[in-house]
Amino acid sequence: MVEGVDAHVVVIGAGIAGLAAAHRLAGTPGLAVTVLEGAPQIGGKLQVSEIAGVPVDEGAESMLARRPEGLDLVEGLGLGGTLVHPGTTTAAILSHGALRPMPSGQVMGVPTDLKALAKSQVLSPAGLARVPLDLVTRPTPRGGDVSVADYVGARLGRELVDRLVEPLLGGVYAGRVEELSFEATLPQIAGPARTHRSLIAAARAVKAAAPQNAGPVFATLAGGLGTLPGHLAAAVEAAGGTVRTGAMVRDLRRTPDGWTLTIGPTREPEFMTADAVIVAVPAAPASLLLADEVPAASRELARIDYASMAIVTLAYSGTAFPALPRGSGYLTPAVEGRQVKAVTFSTVKWPHLAEVRPGTVVVRASIGRYGDEHLLQRSDDELKAAAMAELADTCGAGELPIDSRVTRWGGGLPQYVVGHADRVARIRAATSQVPGLAIAGAAYDGLGIPACIGTARAAAARILNHLRSEEESSHGQAQSTGPEQGDPLHDVVRLPGEDSG
Repeated sequence: MVEGVDAHVVVIGAGIAGLAAAHRLAGTPGLAVTVLEGAPQIGGKLQVSEIAGVPVDEGAESMLARRPEGLDLVEGLGLGGTLVHPGTTTAAILSHGALRPMPSGQVMGVPTDLKALAKSQVLSPAGLARVPLDLVTRPTPRGGDVSVADYVGARLGRELVDRLVEPLLGGVYAGRVEELSFEATLPQIAGPARTHRSLIAAARAVKAAAPQNAGPVFATLAGGLGTLPGHLAAAVEAAGGTVRTGAMVRDLRRTPDGWTLTIGPTREPEFMTADAVIVAVPAAPASLLLADEVPAASRELARIDYASMAIVTLAYSGTAFPALPRGSGYLTPAVEGRQVKAVTFSTVKWPHLAEVRPGTVVVRASIGRYGDEHLLQRSDDELKAAAMAELADTCGAGELPIDSRVTRWGGGLPQYVVGHADRVARIRAATSQVPGLAIAGAAYDGLGIPACIGTARAAAARILNHLRSEEESSHGQAQSTGPEQGDPLHDVVRLPGEDSG
């Protein structure tokens, strides 16, 4: 308990999920909120810095605009006027040694327009001929979860998996299609696939059900998505909350009244008490924190593996390219055997960046897939050389970059392997039995920013409900013994939008 307030909630982790949860709680009268981040800075994988004078994201650069949580949060922070959308949605696939247009009409690689697929030339003639067999083949039995490679390959052929589905998923998870869960990584198509004989038919149903003229698919902030954590932290503190960096939580223990947290080094530990805790850190540290109090959840969290990657950002003079790229970038299938798995032409995709320093082309090259960590053991100069060689080969870049940056994300992307949804269900079942505890983050329901914010909202709601039930319980006891009524916590823990009743 914190002096002068009725309840204290500690959020462990100041990534987007932790900060969004704190923002949801902060400002509630009588509720103290503290965010503890072990790193020297907040934001997790949302960071932005300048390259050649242009602010370019070092991690995630955009969020889905058709899922509401991210845009709602931005609007709630008063940042709606800074939202910007891509200048182009066209992209390419580097397949069979050449850049080829991304086929129109596909749903995460599953085609709906076979003519567009053929026109793209992403597949060989044999691979293309295999795809329409899905329309006449008997349904593929599917009980529990299966891998993307097994199910989509059985329906559409392995070449389509390797050259279209894999690079699209690789851009999100940096994972292997032989291990990634069909249910967890392609939920938009996995559900409909259970009610359609053909996977192509399921994808067509998804496309038909999508709202027409729904607006841009992606959005970012004018100063970079990496500015969002700073705005969130400022809002939390303006509402009376506290955000601390360099505050590593080493131990988490239940007490009769709530929780005790041990912070900092063993030689100089700091202890903090809380009525409730939200754990919003990656799976491995979450597993360690919950090992004693929620061992069942801890064991499951320890089984969630992560992929590492690096983003090499290069700034060129516009004269370096024979012709400026027209699309937003391209993806490279693993079967191409190249080091760079994706390239984004940042100043083409985001025209507002091109206005900062006209004539400069900024490119982001992504290196690293799950199991390829050895590629990331090389020096920054070697990674830069790999990215420069890639751009010289595919885009004809004939000059050295004027500025460069290497950002390494060790263990940055959770792997949603077969059985992931069941694992998450077991984690939630175990943590739900522990009063005053909630979890949030990218390890559970999606890696995207809106998905992380969704877990944060759910965690905050769980904590508020817990505090309300605790208050109602103590209020009932007070009534039965006759003390004066009117505990202010009854107002403290009211959910947003709930009538005062």
